[in-house]
Amino acid sequence: MGKSVEGAEVAGAVESGSAGSRHAESEGAGAELPLPREVDYRVIDAFTERPFAGNPAAVVLPRVALTDQERQAIAAEMNLSETAFPGAPGSDGVRELRWFTPTTEVSLCGHATLAAAHALLEEGAAEPLRFRSISGPLQVDREGDALRLDFPEDPYREAAPPAGLLEALGIGSDALFVTGTRCALVLLDDPGRVQRLRPDMAALAQVSLEPGVMGVSATAPGSWPDAPAGAEPTDFVSRFFGPWVGVDEDPVTGMAHTLLGPWWSRRLGRSELRASQGGSRRGRLTVRTRGDRVDLVGRAVTVARGRLRLPG
Repeated sequence: MGKSVEGAEVAGAVESGSAGSRHAESEGAGAELPLPREVDYRVIDAFTERPFAGNPAAVVLPRVALTDQERQAIAAEMNLSETAFPGAPGSDGVRELRWFTPTTEVSLCGHATLAAAHALLEEGAAEPLRFRSISGPLQVDREGDALRLDFPEDPYREAAPPAGLLEALGIGSDALFVTGTRCALVLLDDPGRVQRLRPDMAALAQVSLEPGVMGVSATAPGSWPDAPAGAEPTDFVSRFFGPWVGVDEDPVTGMAHTLLGPWWSRRLGRSELRASQGGSRRGRLTVRTRGDRVDLVGRAVTVARGRLRLPG
């Protein structure tokens, strides 16, 4: 997506004066065609304060009732790692929130939740934002000039790495493997090794993860070796690979930090940590562990606004 464009129409858009409109006019007064169904969307870069960084997500605003088939088709059309579909608030103020990759619905997505909250607040939604989701209740509040996501921790355990995983990642046999219920991690000793990974995605997609696990984070302590001079240091870095859900690499994955945060917190002995994730495109967040809940704190910026015309 380019720079912010107000009212941009994409896939399936029909210009005024199209064949359909001319046909209606030729039939004379009273011959009306049904109006096309359209949805308003935003593209938002999450876990960053500047455009074209962090992790982009599409957000479809809750103005038109959609079927699951339409949600999946819209997510495929947007072709971003996730598209968020927040619902209208109920009488209790709680909204439904669902997330779709271009190929499937997922049980939890952090950056698209941050994006959805950012979009709704720009539209004037009342705070705090409360959601119900496949993964249970979620809440988003402001924290200074950032937003704080209240997510459930992903319980984890150490295990033997699945057959073929380390080879597909291009990692030797000495790596520690930890699996949760939504994400798994592979521990490396140096951020430079994480940065240099070039996984074989075709082979990686053939590896069998536990049911419900959407991808694997390669992680290491410290900061990126090419971090700009004067940049605030981080406690750990990571990259997330998810070909199992149609996303080869996700730039900044909030869901993965519901495992990474608690795991690193216990390893480093601190409840609040600074993290950076990404390959060629990166973002930053603060991760705070509170019992079985995890706060993900980050910023977001709107980079595009538009209208999508639905087929039919």
